[in-house]
Amino acid sequence: MSPFSDRLIAQYVDEILQGDKIYLSKAITLLESQHIEDRSIGLEILEKVMPFTKKSIRIAITGAPGVGKSSFIEIWGNHLLETHSQKLAVLAIDPSSQTTQGSILGDKTRMQTLSKHKRAYIRPSPAGQTLGGVTAHTRECVLLCEAAGYDLILIETVGVGQSEIAARSMVDFFLLLVLPGSGDELQGLKRGIVEVADWIAISKADGENKIRAEQAESDYKNALHLYTLPESGWQPGVSTCSSFTGYGLDLIETQLKKYVALTQSNGYWDKQRQDQHLAWMREIIDIELKNTFLQKPAVQHLLPLIEQDVLHRRISPIKAARQLLGLK
Repeated sequence: MSPFSDRLIAQYVDEILQGDKIYLSKAITLLESQHIEDRSIGLEILEKVMPFTKKSIRIAITGAPGVGKSSFIEIWGNHLLETHSQKLAVLAIDPSSQTTQGSILGDKTRMQTLSKHKRAYIRPSPAGQTLGGVTAHTRECVLLCEAAGYDLILIETVGVGQSEIAARSMVDFFLLLVLPGSGDELQGLKRGIVEVADWIAISKADGENKIRAEQAESDYKNALHLYTLPESGWQPGVSTCSSFTGYGLDLIETQLKKYVALTQSNGYWDKQRQDQHLAWMREIIDIELKNTFLQKPAVQHLLPLIEQDVLHRRISPIKAARQLLGLK
């Protein structure tokens, strides 16, 4: 018997709409739960706040480990809060151990100033076994944050890779951070990532790194001319920045504003949001089918046994999977 009555669910909805961070965090925890009952409650709460979601600006910030994503978000987030009256949410996806499924969850420690700001909310979540640089429920967390009144939502992904492109399907603006002198500019620019980036920022452009950052900026600009103009009609560009000095943050904000203005005027903004909703529906289908399948008593009973058969090559993986999928 679920401890969640209709009255308690209504309380969750009311508190989230009033911007209560505790209830927002609890609702996200429900959505991230591996227990079907908890997740169903989380989805019910989300369904009820959906009519109140506002069109915030969703931004993915990605880059290779060590590029300084958390430091950049800390200083840029504080900059945005100082120059605007808006509310800012950060969904920080932490890398998880594939052995223990544990995660570092240290972003609140790394973003000490930002995490204390009254108009900021930071939620670290473990990536688990999810590809794409985001968690399986990041899109739902974004909508909960929108309902709670957050105008800007930053998604910090775990790192660069081809699978990182999944983050593109849930944001409006994709910002790629790159280290100066990393060699990427000489190796095809990780083509899959660059093709979906709306802006490239060369980070740590200070001190002795400044000359290398400027050279990398020039290399990226030359390479971007080889790409065709994306469907959005926006021409991606490159700039340098420093999370240590604050240099270049204004320019990135200016480009973000120009991107929003252009895509909202040419219709791409709304089309992208429509595509995101379809992608979300497909994700929910995948998640619910997998969870429902794994919760079947027959599957829970036989899965460990069949896994052993596969390990000892008594049965092929194909036959094993089909045998499990055929269980009632």
